[in-house]
Amino acid sequence: MNLLEAPHGARLRVVDLAGGESVRRRLLALGFHKGDIVQLDGKAIFRGPILVRNCASDTTVALGHGVAMKVIVEPVYEPA
Repeated sequence: MNLLEAPHGARLRVVDLAGGESVRRRLLALGFHKGDIVQLDGKAIFRGPILVRNCASDTTVALGHGVAMKVIVEPVYEPA
């Protein structure tokens, strides 16, 4: 699934950065790497940006819908 399809507040692992070379470079510059754990902090209504927190570096970044669709993630299951 991509970041737009991800549930709010769930811990997610970045599996792939899809898209062209410029999109990948931009995401890498923002701190998104394969294997990083991220969390969806907020979704704006009416196609506004979404807030994504990188748990490794403890930074929050606003991503537009087009870029967020290029970040492929999977849920991280933590033992209870």
